[in-house]
Amino acid sequence: MFWNLHESSVNLESGRIDYAVFGKGTTPLVIIPGLSLRDVKRAGVGLALMYRLFAKDYHVYVFDKKSEIAEGCTVVDLMEDTAAAMYALGITDACVMGVSLGGMIAQELAAAHPDLVKKLVLGVTASSTNDTMRTVVGRWIASAAAGAYKEIAADMLEVMYSAEYVKRYGWMFPLLAGLAKPKNEVRFIRLAKACLTCNTAPRLDRITCPTLVLGGTEDKIVTGEASLEIARALGCAVYMYEGLGHSVYEEAADFNKRILAFLQENG
Repeated sequence: MFWNLHESSVNLESGRIDYAVFGKGTTPLVIIPGLSLRDVKRAGVGLALMYRLFAKDYHVYVFDKKSEIAEGCTVVDLMEDTAAAMYALGITDACVMGVSLGGMIAQELAAAHPDLVKKLVLGVTASSTNDTMRTVVGRWIASAAAGAYKEIAADMLEVMYSAEYVKRYGWMFPLLAGLAKPKNEVRFIRLAKACLTCNTAPRLDRITCPTLVLGGTEDKIVTGEASLEIARALGCAVYMYEGLGHSVYEEAADFNKRILAFLQENG
């Protein structure tokens, strides 16, 4: 049922990166998730279900960030970790999809290591830090420092989803918030701070591979304008979901279908 799913890790000189891998295809598809209160480890079944559309044609790798994150870690540091993991596993010329913080990492990856990236998908992400990001992520950092992870989870759910989604499923939010505390609180704070180091904009001209940008017009975390800025700089295809926010990858029924069509276009 889960398309040869297994979970593993790659040990680098700088630390360990966990990942989930599944799919029956041979073309590598690397997925880099965003900032989360939950780790990739032991989440493989959920990830395989979420990305099951790609399982027939791709060998899908979902990479976490390192198990231990150094103080002062940046998006570029996280990118080099991902690149090192791909080289260690022999993954080159891959399709790469990054969401949110993962999209920031994916931009840097395509700019610095073009041999690793054949096609690029950037979802609800930014190429530079803006005031909205500073406000929202800064709020999470402050709450995490106080150990208020239920507050972070409740806030994440509120700002990520559309008003219609909140109206329909908001009753579940308190239940989900109760499961919020990450295993490594320091790691979460350092990754959140890393989000605010995003500054790929000066290097976007180094990205030469075909790219698709997907965003939500009502994104309350990175803003919809941030997606449009990337697309304008790259001159690439972009699709904006009207009325949806940061969680378009969960709310939009055709999100993965659009990505699959792009990846399969012209081989």
